[in-house]
Amino acid sequence: MSETDVVVVGAGNAALCAALAARDRDASVKVLEIAPRAERGGNSAFTGGAMRVAFGGVTDLLELMPDLTAAEQRETDFGSYSQEEFFADMARVTENRADPDLVEVLVSNSFPTLRWMHDGGVRFQPSYGRQAFKVAGKFQFWGGLAVEVDGGGPGLIDQLVTAAERRDIDIQYETRAIELLFDGHKVGGVRVRCRGETYDVPAGAVVLASGGFEANREWRTRYLGPGWDLAKVRGTRFNLGDGIRMALDVGASPAGHWSGCHAVAWDMNSPEFGDLAVGDGFQKHSYPLGIMVNANGERFVDEGADFRNFTYAKYGRRILEQPGHFAWQIFDSKVSELLRSEYRIRQVTAAKAGSIEELAGRLDGVDKGKLLKTVERFNESVRRDIPFNPNVKDGLSTQGLDPPKSNWANTISEPPFEAYMVTCGITFTFGGLKIDPKANVVDIYGQPIPGLYAAGELVGDLFYFNYPGGTGLTSGAVFGRLAGTGAAQFARTAHRQA
Repeated sequence: MSETDVVVVGAGNAALCAALAARDRDASVKVLEIAPRAERGGNSAFTGGAMRVAFGGVTDLLELMPDLTAAEQRETDFGSYSQEEFFADMARVTENRADPDLVEVLVSNSFPTLRWMHDGGVRFQPSYGRQAFKVAGKFQFWGGLAVEVDGGGPGLIDQLVTAAERRDIDIQYETRAIELLFDGHKVGGVRVRCRGETYDVPAGAVVLASGGFEANREWRTRYLGPGWDLAKVRGTRFNLGDGIRMALDVGASPAGHWSGCHAVAWDMNSPEFGDLAVGDGFQKHSYPLGIMVNANGERFVDEGADFRNFTYAKYGRRILEQPGHFAWQIFDSKVSELLRSEYRIRQVTAAKAGSIEELAGRLDGVDKGKLLKTVERFNESVRRDIPFNPNVKDGLSTQGLDPPKSNWANTISEPPFEAYMVTCGITFTFGGLKIDPKANVVDIYGQPIPGLYAAGELVGDLFYFNYPGGTGLTSGAVFGRLAGTGAAQFARTAHRQA
């Protein structure tokens, strides 16, 4: 088989960005996707398409979203999100454990990378439905997240695949990479299994972008701990850790938070793995507007500790830790119109009632008496001297309650009442491979492994404990672009030297 310049393992956002960047350098590129075509795109296809990016204001955003109308600009306060704010958010939510060199690359390259994606055919739009509330006739964005891909995750994959096919990038489906071709010095391709056949795919360089190990029940239990085999998987069933395993087998250094992951509130009766027909609709992310209770009828987190962007990825773990591995989110009519669209899908586990007493009797698995006492104590503790404002951390808090609710603490008092049953949905794992700022995979001695690059969710040292919303797709695109560029340059240099 003739040698391809660059082989990319995976076909999600990071992988396709790597493939397109390699083509920018005139490299021949082959993409190997374990999934069939109908399930292509990895976890990226299951996202809402939000991408965290540093920007100075609407003038910058117009470079990414030139179709913004004058009315949209007039009726929207997009604010700004500086590189310093992005870096600080990464440091804060990861408790200062993220590799500062990788974070610097991520932050400083976020806007140029999204602009490159736009120039390559990806269409962006304001994230109105998820990241802005309309107050006094004007939308106001919050949490530093104003941009999403048109069509969400599926739209992102469709647009990237279209760009790849237009540029003669070969995407080979139902092809599982099982081993790196390694001569003891450099990587020269991959061994694959496709429709019952095993064969080698020689390459000048390899980019691994095949996701974490969240779909591997045994690895989840081994690394995340007891009980994680019971978690739902938000995305693809194919993220089994293959890329990580293959790299470790040739001496790559592991890195990052191997016992940590991105995990969220996810509908209790969702399927074991993600459903592309529903996408991320099983998530339930409006909990800052209400309260969350466990089987004992007790609250167990500060629902208003921060904007949803900065708590949702760690609260899935907290739900998994509760009795029965579930919780109920409870809201009253004061906030019902503010609930995200995912609360209105057909496939939802919900209860509604005209009184709290009636609602408490309809919440499966919950101690009714204790729940009523919890709501009573919560309502008594809510401050009455601060106005509610969902666009800012309003300080509308409880007093003398443990756990507290630090913001958006409306009483649960106005009928009708509604509740939604959730469990833990794991998105991706935080442990992975060590890379340098150019996306070279690094060995246990701290040296780059020649010919091997990585990007996306299998990269370690970026996320610990928690995650700023929208950073995953941006990280995949930034490091995917760097990996593809580096792989193409390495392959071409190797060819000239041969």
